Amino acid sequence: MRIAFYAPLKAPDHPVVSGDRAMARALMALLVGLDHEVSLASRLRLFDKEGDEVRQRRLERLADRECRRYLAGIKSGRRLQPDLWFTYHGYHKAPDLLGPVVTAALRIPYVMAEASIAAKQADGPWARGHATTLAALRSADGLLAMTEIDRQGLAAVSGRRADVVLLRPFLDRGAFQDLQPEALRAHWAERAALPVDRPWLLAVAMMRDDVKRRSFEFLATALAHLRGSAWHLVVAGDGPARPALETAFAAAIPGRHTFLGTLPRREMPSLMAACDLLVWPALNEAYGMAMLEAAAAGLAVVAGRHGGVADIVADGETGLLVDGDQKAFAAGIKEMLDAPSRRRAMGEAAKARVASLHGTEQASATLALVLARAVRAKGEATIGRP
Repeated sequence: MRIAFYAPLKAPDHPVVSGDRAMARALMALLVGLDHEVSLASRLRLFDKEGDEVRQRRLERLADRECRRYLAGIKSGRRLQPDLWFTYHGYHKAPDLLGPVVTAALRIPYVMAEASIAAKQADGPWARGHATTLAALRSADGLLAMTEIDRQGLAAVSGRRADVVLLRPFLDRGAFQDLQPEALRAHWAERAALPVDRPWLLAVAMMRDDVKRRSFEFLATALAHLRGSAWHLVVAGDGPARPALETAFAAAIPGRHTFLGTLPRREMPSLMAACDLLVWPALNEAYGMAMLEAAAAGLAVVAGRHGGVADIVADGETGLLVDGDQKAFAAGIKEMLDAPSRRRAMGEAAKARVASLHGTEQASATLALVLARAVRAKGEATIGRP
């Protein structure tokens, strides 16, 4: 099939690195791997961070213009008509204003992946985006949720409980094969001047001035409770909040951390395999690709119990999920620091779990099933129409 791919929050080729961009790229690659011809339908970003109605109306006008441009391109023959439209991650702050319009005009199937809906936004500053997303969900021919909590939420609001399929977060495990932790630890110790006489705690995230910053600040406060234990924090990531975070960590855990900045994606598996424990509060996290990558590298995780993190970290099996404040989080880290054998066993269990549940093989099978259902559903719905 020819598939038009669209991500209203951030295009797959957006210059800013993020988990959202990574998953959009991974989905496109998965579709290509299923022998579909995939094209990026539009780069129009429909993100409204502040709940600004003026901006929302402006984005709606831009979206209307983009729809007309897209359809005109098909009518003129400049663009090939797609057989299916696939939207990734529409929600109240970045609703899909293109897919429902184009698919209705072309009478082709409409599939949404990782859409989310929050009832509390129905009357708030993003009410317009909430209503648009709800309508899109109800019109979609296929719905894919990335976590169980989202699957249940989408099923409830869409009124199509059996039609929402769980597509577990996934990755290509190729880069995580045959990692040698001891050799990689020696490499990173020399490269980043890391101490070799203590466990390395790893935190990986972009340093945006939003919930990511709050997670980092939470972690700094938690680690301040563990000054009496032996460990060193390694931080991979960058962003506008970095100066403030460097100051916060210097005050909370002086001399106990190393900021590496943003690393190329190809280097992350080796860094993760070299470390001893991933630590991340995951405040308001959807699920966390960094935690999935850590698991693939054989690294146990201590994370906050938020959102769909439990879909990635099996509590007590591949890591620990912590409820509560910074002291509780510190206690979870200390529990893992004090049990190196258990920590390593959890890392191995994490790697096995990724292989069985989160590989591209499993994701491809799920995606193929949903696409086939969507095509069949659209065909049945249009039988007899003029």
